Amino acid sequence: MTASNTILTDGFGRKHNYLRISLLEKCNLRCTYCMPADGIALSPKANLMTAEEIFAIAETFVKNGVDKIRLTGGEPLLRKDFPEIVSKLSHLNISLSITTNGILIDRHIEVLKQFKVKKINLSLDTLVSSKFHTITLRNQFEKVVDNLHLLLNNDFQVKVNVVLMKGFNDNEIIDFVKLTQFLPISVRFIEFMPFAGNEWDRSKMVSQKEILDLVENNFSSDDILKLEDEKNFTSRNYKIKDFQGDFGIISSITNPFCDSCNRIRLTADGKIKNCLFSNSETDLLTAFRNGESITGLISESIQSKKKVRAGMASVSEMDDPAKHFDNRSMIAIGG
Repeated sequence: MTASNTILTDGFGRKHNYLRISLLEKCNLRCTYCMPADGIALSPKANLMTAEEIFAIAETFVKNGVDKIRLTGGEPLLRKDFPEIVSKLSHLNISLSITTNGILIDRHIEVLKQFKVKKINLSLDTLVSSKFHTITLRNQFEKVVDNLHLLLNNDFQVKVNVVLMKGFNDNEIIDFVKLTQFLPISVRFIEFMPFAGNEWDRSKMVSQKEILDLVENNFSSDDILKLEDEKNFTSRNYKIKDFQGDFGIISSITNPFCDSCNRIRLTADGKIKNCLFSNSETDLLTAFRNGESITGLISESIQSKKKVRAGMASVSEMDDPAKHFDNRSMIAIGG
């Protein structure tokens, strides 16, 4: 094992080659599972990474083995220098993708095509316009759907992320699966997860088993095809026979995939989170601005990573608010 590989390999032998970079904490939606009802205190602009700093820090990760970068937010397309950031990162030998709510896709689609950002994760939690307003507090449903079709018409690879919440959109699971009959998309059902201010409790969660039971009650067992799991998978994927697209389940709570985790998160203010559920962070940006090497800090963060969900091995531990109340809200972590 080379020195560079060692830096990004944790104590359980997991090599981390996937970096998710949050570009900012702002969003043009107000999804309740992501942002507390009373909002969050935004970091001062001076505390956020500049385009040059994003590139330089990302380059350090790439030199040490990262070959996949995803840009997240907040809403990453709200960054006024988004084209500059993508242009810089395109010079690295990586696969570059983004997660977006889709509202601003039409404004940036030429930039995405120019720099070959062809993999898009688009957040859409409902197929009902009125429910979209309920969850996001904005009337942008038609815009998001139009931009979903714009992406598909321009041959982008689109995954549609659906955060499931019992009593809100669990009655749309089959509608989303049926959407894959006509559209070449990957729908990914995501279990509702606990973060600061989102009032999580287990009763709101729709488990992997409940999703699969519902699918099996609506389609012939011979038509439900289990797809091969990708290396370092987060989603367990399925397909209905002869449908254009597929669907998957991201079960971070009831059936986690920590054994093969290869992901690191870099917040917009330049701090590493080695696990989505961890409330500990390592400040890279301050060291970088002081002219110090950040490779040692990266290594320390990776080495301190717990085996499962920041040390919360059981679902019952997730029930304890003390375990996650001082974690960031999802909007401040980066989706």
